[in-house]
Parts: sequence; C-alpha cells; structure tokens
Amino acid sequence: MIEPIVDADWVRNHRDRVILADARCYLDGRSTRAAYDSGHLPGAVYVDLDAYLAAPPSPADGRHPLPTPETFAEGLSAAGIGDGATVVAYDDEGGVMAARLVWLLRALGEDAALLDGPPEAVAPLTTEAPPARFAAFTPRPWPEAKLASIDETAAAAESGAAPVIDARPAERFRGDLEPIDPRPGHIPGARNVPCRENLDNGRLLRVDALRARFTDAGLTPDGEYIAYCGSGVTACHNLVVAEHAGFTGGKLYPGSWSQYSADGSRPAATEE
Repeated sequence: MIEPIVDADWVRNHRDRVILADARCYLDGRSTRAAYDSGHLPGAVYVDLDAYLAAPPSPADGRHPLPTPETFAEGLSAAGIGDGATVVAYDDEGGVMAARLVWLLRALGEDAALLDGPPEAVAPLTTEAPPARFAAFTPRPWPEAKLASIDETAAAAESGAAPVIDARPAERFRGDLEPIDPRPGHIPGARNVPCRENLDNGRLLRVDALRARFTDAGLTPDGEYIAYCGSGVTACHNLVVAEHAGFTGGKLYPGSWSQYSADGSRPAATEE
C-alpha cells in the first residue's frame, strides 16, 4: 500500500497513475464547491465531504457520522474513483479535512495518501474542470476493527486500557469554549493532541517530532489507540499522521464529541 503521506515531488513523479481529490470542508458555512471552482489542482476531482464522506447529522450519531457504504461508493464512482485507484487528497488547511477521505479509503484497503504541503506546491491552480469520468467503486462495510463505539471509547479513556486522543484545539479540549457542540469539555481520561499542531506553516512536522507528540500521548508503535475530535473528521488527520510516524493501531470513534456531549448522562471533563 502507498505511504499515508506524500509530498509535491512524489505527486509530480507519479502524476500519470494517481487521482487527485480536492476534499475541503469548512465549518463556517463557506461553499467547498465554490472554493474548488475558484482554483484547484489541474485534473483534480471534487469530493463533497458533507454529501459523500458523512451521513446526515443527528444528536444520536453526531455531526459527521460515517456515510453508508453505498453513499460513499456513489460519490467516489461519480468522481471517477474506482476500485484499485491510487488517490492523493488535499485541502487548503494542511490536510486536516482531506484526511477523512484518505482514512476511509485506507480503512477499506485502498491506496490513498494525504498531500503534505499546499496544493500550489504541486502545480499552479486552475479553474478548468477536469473531463467528466465515471468509475465503479464497490460498496463495502466499514471494518469494525478500525472503529470504536461510544462505550468502548469512554471505557478505554477511563481505564487507560488504550490511549484515547482528542484532535480538537486545546481551548475546546479544556472546555474554555464550545462554539459547535452541546457541551464543553472532553471525554474523561482522553489526552489532547491538537491535529493542527501536527503542522508548521502548512507542512507536517518532521517525523521525529510527530513521533514524540504521539509517544507523549501514550501511543506505542503496535498498540491500539482511539482517535476522536468534534465530529470524526479531523481525528482522521491524527490517524493518518500517526500511521506516517509509525503508529499503526489506530481506531476512529466516528461520533466523537458531537455525539458524546449530546448524551447528558455521560460525564465531561474540563481539566488538562
């Protein structure tokens, strides 16, 4: 399988065998389609996170539940991403959103990587739409071994049986503010590894620095751990980057804080 992170040079050297996927997502209401249309990498396809990489939000399931396998396959097929394709995904936020597509594909055993660095490092952006194409992506169940439930996550965090890492910024983890979800705070026993701090000026930190970040949070190279965030999107950045740094036992808690905090019977912590 392709490495989980690739740089601009790798993309240029393998351009004839990869599909570039623009997988931006904004939480402030901006249109990702408009952003794509205003400038994207030549030949890159647009993948709508809200439409195809997540199911509709609900208090019971969170803001970005996993899409059904059929919805995911429909979106990829329409974009021209079929079974066995090699996909490199990017966004305009250092990959923190596009990692969702990468993680979903890798969880199914497909070749997918996240672009390290701004897309402009690969080539000048264009407004020209790529030729329409269709490919067949086969719906497959999400592998249970890659996912953690709300109960499993809460129990692991409380007992310390496996590290549980929260990708949100420190101020949301501490509960200083909560602009989106029902309650402030975090899952008791979780540890904060803000995904945006994996980056420095839009590029990933060196592997040794990334390895130190995850080691400090209790991860071991072959040990299991669980990742969550606000809605299960940016947690995928920690999962993909941690794999890049040599930690392969990650599981995603899809509902994340948006699901957990909607259940008033569950405790919330506000300490570091």
